[in-house]
Amino acid sequence: MRINDAKPKPRSQRRRRRVGRGIAAGQGASCGFGMRGQKSRSGTGTKPGFEGGQMPLYRRVPKLKHFTVINPRHYTTMNVGKLAALPAQSEVTLESLLEQGILNSEQGPLKILGDGELEVALTVKAARFTASAKQKIEAAGGSCEVIGQE
Repeated sequence: MRINDAKPKPRSQRRRRRVGRGIAAGQGASCGFGMRGQKSRSGTGTKPGFEGGQMPLYRRVPKLKHFTVINPRHYTTMNVGKLAALPAQSEVTLESLLEQGILNSEQGPLKILGDGELEVALTVKAARFTASAKQKIEAAGGSCEVIGQE
């Protein structure tokens, strides 16, 4: 026998309480809701978590420190300085960098960062570019193409 198997015998449930049927019934007049206040009024009352207009706990807590991002985006990062070793007018993609051995693992789509200097013109195809990386690639005469962005 398990806990979800435990239930009353057929036709043995208690009948529902009929409120507002006079004092003799035990739940007359205010029907067990007390005399006054928000919780005595008709309707549903307040939703779960409502704190009287104050910012509720479930909205306050994630703003504090040390809460991790639920679904973080992972990128394979690459600095512009490492692209300087490539021949001019070549096309740079995540696959080409893995084939040439410049990158040794793939952690997600390619993101180009702006550290280092670039003198050769390259056609770079990546999911993301930082502003400084885009500026350095285009200043060297290359082009940036955003592909496969999530």
